[in-house]
Amino acid sequence: FGFLAAAVILFVAFGSLLAMGLPLLTAIFGIVCGFGLVQLWANVFSMPEFAGAAVAMVAIGVGIDYALFIVTRYREELAAGQDPEGAVVTSVVTAGRAVLFAGCTVVVSLLGLLLVNLASTQSLAIAMASGVLMVMLASITLLPALLGFVGRTIDRFGMPHRKGHHATTLTESRWYRWSRFVQRRPWPIAIVGLVVLLVLAAPVLSMRLGFGDAGNRPTSDTTRRAYDTIAAGFGPGFNGPLFVAADLRNVPPAQRPEVTARLGVDVARDPGVQAASPPIPSKDGSVVLVQLFPKTSPQDQRTEDLVHRLRDRVAPAIEGGTGAQVLVGGATAAAIDFSEYTSRRLPQFIGAVLVLSFLLLMVVFRSLLVPLKAVIMNMLSIGASYGVIVAVFQWGWLQHALGLGETGPIEAWVPIMMFAIVFGLSMDYEVFLLSRIREEYDRTHDNATAVADGLARTARLITAAAAIMCFVFGGFMLSADRSLTLMGLGLTAAVLVDATLVRLLLVPATMELLGDRNWWFPKALERVLPRLAVD
Repeated sequence: FGFLAAAVILFVAFGSLLAMGLPLLTAIFGIVCGFGLVQLWANVFSMPEFAGAAVAMVAIGVGIDYALFIVTRYREELAAGQDPEGAVVTSVVTAGRAVLFAGCTVVVSLLGLLLVNLASTQSLAIAMASGVLMVMLASITLLPALLGFVGRTIDRFGMPHRKGHHATTLTESRWYRWSRFVQRRPWPIAIVGLVVLLVLAAPVLSMRLGFGDAGNRPTSDTTRRAYDTIAAGFGPGFNGPLFVAADLRNVPPAQRPEVTARLGVDVARDPGVQAASPPIPSKDGSVVLVQLFPKTSPQDQRTEDLVHRLRDRVAPAIEGGTGAQVLVGGATAAAIDFSEYTSRRLPQFIGAVLVLSFLLLMVVFRSLLVPLKAVIMNMLSIGASYGVIVAVFQWGWLQHALGLGETGPIEAWVPIMMFAIVFGLSMDYEVFLLSRIREEYDRTHDNATAVADGLARTARLITAAAAIMCFVFGGFMLSADRSLTLMGLGLTAAVLVDATLVRLLLVPATMELLGDRNWWFPKALERVLPRLAVD
């Protein structure tokens, strides 16, 4: 689905079958090599079963984007009068280096998942980073070789409406006119863009992490009907029982019956418990188990409150110096623990990725304000995508239009995974745009002209790349699995917001407001930091 959509979009954007095929071919080679690398990693790490799908999801979009960027620059250089060899060299030295740095930011963002310190998340991060690495390498090695074979025939088999396309001067393009329109009104446009992003991000304040259950599935689903039947007959809590286990090995045998009896009474007395089994001792009496059925469903906030009460109040009262250890477990309790763990690790993960990305962009663009602005804007676009999924999946907006079941919490793993993917992709677009602006600024030393020219040369490319990503991610919205639908909607919303509000409004507006201050860089840092300029 993603490749079919990409082929159509590339054909419309390039107007040539050859130009359309090069990014697709490069992405295919990169993805296949990525799969091979993941298989090698699987001998070292335990890879999740869906690692291949995750690698494909990210690598398809990223690989096509990278190749699209280089092919576009190659065609521009041919149109400017360069011979094919010179056009390849220029496109690799400029767009190719931008791809290299953009790919590094994506890899850094994905490897930030290692800080979550969960084996499944860490192995998935290594798999996705490997896929991005392979498509990036394919774009700067295989693609230039293919361009060498294609030469001037890259526009062969073109569409009729593309003939004479390069005759249009840069200043006559609609994107150049749009940039000038934004630059004449930077304050109103910056304020409007910022307000829209903050409104979209506002629902994040009420985000509740957890795990959905079968009650979130459509009513046509047999699993949902079974869930509803059990809830109607026995109560919603019977769909997610809790297990209270008492370790009595340190309790004198004479006191074990007393602790066992108290366990059965105290845990069943809680107002959030619908029913409880009698205490079930092990053969030697060293362990006692009680199965609890809450009054509320597994994903309900009141069920989470019940787990905390049992652990914080009921269990200590039962233990009471007897030497017993009372533990609360089961799938429902484990889901609550996972949600709380990811909530604690999320700020550390986000902070580490932001700092590393800021440092990388600072070294590349020799600026303090440009990377700071890039990090802030990417956070705004990610916040807006978080707000969209909260409004739809937690508040219930448009749930019937999307064929969703009942509302519920946001899947605990989604915000971390979304941040890693979206932040990396947002940095891709940022590097593509800023590298061209920086190139024009170094040539003209005029910030306004550099912004207008840079946007005019990359806006169509970013729009096409974003459209491809939307189709790739939008395919996940067709899944019957709520978590995949949630992930697909969040990623699609993030790409749309980033490619429209951020890249086409906020970036040119803020860069116009900052002027030459965009490129201010302390001399002390200039002497210390290595020189890795994109241009």
